[in-house]
Amino acid sequence: MAVKYEFIKQCKQSGARLGRVHTPHGVIETPAFMPVGTQATVKTMSPEELKSMDAQIILSNTYHLFLRPGHDIVRRAGGLHKFMNWDRPILTDSGGFQVFSLSEMRKITEEGVHFRSHLNGDKLFLSPEVAMEIQNALGPDIMMAFDECAPYPAEHDYVKQSLERTTRWAERCLKSHARPHDQALFAIVQGGMYKDLRIQSAKDLTSMDFPGYAIGGLSVGEPKHLMNDMLEHTVPILPADKPRYLMGVGSPDALIDGSIRGIDMFDCVLPTRIARNGTTMTSTGRLVVRNAQYAEDFGPLDPNCSCYTCKNYSRAYIRHLLKADETFGMRLTTYHNLHFLLQLMRDVRQAITEDRLLDFREDFFTRYGLFDNEKGF
Repeated sequence: MAVKYEFIKQCKQSGARLGRVHTPHGVIETPAFMPVGTQATVKTMSPEELKSMDAQIILSNTYHLFLRPGHDIVRRAGGLHKFMNWDRPILTDSGGFQVFSLSEMRKITEEGVHFRSHLNGDKLFLSPEVAMEIQNALGPDIMMAFDECAPYPAEHDYVKQSLERTTRWAERCLKSHARPHDQALFAIVQGGMYKDLRIQSAKDLTSMDFPGYAIGGLSVGEPKHLMNDMLEHTVPILPADKPRYLMGVGSPDALIDGSIRGIDMFDCVLPTRIARNGTTMTSTGRLVVRNAQYAEDFGPLDPNCSCYTCKNYSRAYIRHLLKADETFGMRLTTYHNLHFLLQLMRDVRQAITEDRLLDFREDFFTRYGLFDNEKGF
């Protein structure tokens, strides 16, 4: 197989697992966070900067690359790795989430989804076969099956019909996948916030023997405790010898809680998106560096951080850059946030190694201000 999971150990205290995902472009130490490079670039970051903070894998977006520059141009460039000068692993999503988020601009049929481009209104069509064609041309190490992401909240009957269509589409993806020797195709478990449907979806998809499995349709507005509940009913059904990927999750608490529940891989635009608005993650919680209180604060964003930003620039300077709409300010906050989450996952892996992830969680949540006994944190 193009991608293989290697189990290393399980944390005796929490049940979280330590592992490695072997891919054609390198090894991913898990649990791992994947920075999102929607348009074949992680916004404001160079590949060299991502490597300097030891990003092991990045994610790119099938829908956006389909619209521009077009998958045929990427194929002629030699694939995404050469096109964007990134020689480490890449994962591409199927484009399903973006298409379904268009709501009023798309129509779902059994064959696929008819939609209009958000760029110019052109009529376009995505199906399992088209999604495979695009991703085969893009050339990532890991590609995702085309799925339907049901909205939250949604009625049981609708979610059931949706996940069953996703299962049929997954089978079509398998049949049309042209490069299983060097690209791993992961299926996506759906089922909304219904335990029975999550279990049904997981069982149906695991019977098809994909190289890896993602859990989609979470972190879409539901309370954190509900997401954790869905994970607890879904993850045990997924094969222990294959990677487990929780899609669209990137807050520190969710990364820790997801790891405790057996997740290996995470991705989210959260750290880069909030960084561009001046919100940073620190060891004691979020810090909005644009706020006036930091105008004369000449200390680093986080005194406990060793990233390039914190070693070289002050809160006052970064605030000035952001208030002046200078791109360098956004680059500095983005670098810091990505470094923060990548370091967090290194700390999580170390805590698993030492069988103390629950203790680590308690300490981190306390420092980050996340504990709330009434809400179950």
